[in-house]
Amino acid sequence: MTVSNTSKRRQPSLAQLRAFSAVAEHLHFRDAAAAIGMSQPALSGAVAALEETLGVTLLERTTRKVLLSPAGERLAVRAKAVLEEVVALLEEAEAVRAPFTGALRLGVIPTVAPYLLPTVLRLVHDRYPDLDLQVHEEQTANLLEGLTTGRLDLLLLAVPLGVPGVVELPLFDEDFVLVTPLGHPLGGRSGIPREALRELNLLLLDEGHCLRDQALDICREAGRADAPVTTTAAGLSTLVQLVAGGLGVTLLPRTAVRVETTRSDQLLTGYFSEPAPTRRIALAMRTGAARRAEYQELAAALREALRPLPVRVLGGDRPAAAAR
Repeated sequence: MTVSNTSKRRQPSLAQLRAFSAVAEHLHFRDAAAAIGMSQPALSGAVAALEETLGVTLLERTTRKVLLSPAGERLAVRAKAVLEEVVALLEEAEAVRAPFTGALRLGVIPTVAPYLLPTVLRLVHDRYPDLDLQVHEEQTANLLEGLTTGRLDLLLLAVPLGVPGVVELPLFDEDFVLVTPLGHPLGGRSGIPREALRELNLLLLDEGHCLRDQALDICREAGRADAPVTTTAAGLSTLVQLVAGGLGVTLLPRTAVRVETTRSDQLLTGYFSEPAPTRRIALAMRTGAARRAEYQELAAALREALRPLPVRVLGGDRPAAAAR
């Protein structure tokens, strides 16, 4: 039996790799130590031990800042990949032990959370009582960052995303409706043409919300060249109250209508002619997720649970990959 020189070398520990990866990300020892819950002296010692084990200088230290050496730049990528594989190994082991147990960190966008979470939570409580569901409400960009870095396991949000390494499990399509103040000529009407959006004072959410981008896309499809932004809001509840106060009109997804429009008696709802503008809601997971089969089963269960809502539930025979 021949033993290679590589197998005789000392092996870096996971703690050393984790310390170096944190420093490579933050380029600051104190911030890196805080990020991984390690004392600064212990982190410095772990990085120094890794340099000794590998026989290369990973960092260039000065009194003012920390920089990656050329070797550090290359090996930081490898270290991150190793740590991600270790996380995947642990997830795989947990999934094999018992499906639908342990923690599931679900990220949800703000324009979905208040309207779908009651159904999601009821489903999990009734069907998967041993699942520790942890909900994080954030905007799409933050959710995707959390998914790709392993901070989150599964997302509930509007698609398509077009992000490499992310697989979408479509749940349903839902129409947008027009919400107006009392006395507005389009209030309470059906068969509203999209072209009517060209002339309306449309109120939007702040930048960063995918619903804002969808509303702007709908306006462009209707032939509106300018961005109709005079007043914005951080959430749909505020947006609807601005409409009730007569500042303009807005677009709401159907799942939000009952919750938001019952807050005021100064609102009317109008419906677009077919085909109405829509959005698609899906679960999203990492490609090759260890708990892929569980997430697919959860998506199928959610589709059935969501049927009473004013949505068009989609088939789930083949999950859609955002990027191949």
